[in-house]
Amino acid sequence: MDRYQRVERPKAETTINQNEIRVTTQGLIRNYVSYASSLLQDKATPEIVLKAMGQAISKAVAIAEIIKRRVPGLHQITAISSTSITDVWEPIEEGLLPLETTRHVSMITITLSLKELDATATGYQAPPTKQLAGIGAEGGRGRGRGRGRGRGRGRGWGRVWGRSGIHLKLS
Repeated sequence: MDRYQRVERPKAETTINQNEIRVTTQGLIRNYVSYASSLLQDKATPEIVLKAMGQAISKAVAIAEIIKRRVPGLHQITAISSTSITDVWEPIEEGLLPLETTRHVSMITITLSLKELDATATGYQAPPTKQLAGIGAEGGRGRGRGRGRGRGRGRGWGRVWGRSGIHLKLS
């Protein structure tokens, strides 16, 4: 493909709804989470839709899980699909024909709603129970993200002291 260059074709402009968030690989998770939280809480939007393609799918799933922890009582429907993308390549050298390649790219659509969604739909997840909703970044223990104390074996276990090669075990 070093003898070809890809031709940028104008994309069909599709309107993005007010409650739709398109997740890309370049965007930061914290920006998506803060925007989604502001839509659900400040602007009183009853539902948001996260959409991602290809490599951004895992990021969209992570964003949805973080939002579900921050905003209690969210119902979720996840839909997976795929789309075909056709790339056109023009030759750099003379004597070559233009190429068209077709790629199949996976897509995910995650709908998070404060209102109850269709529980019979494929991909539906009910809101987490009250017990799980209280667990945040601190893991439910009420402590911060410190380094911890009393974990591990400490200093000196199995260490060689001096040049003699004698192993000392501290008690």
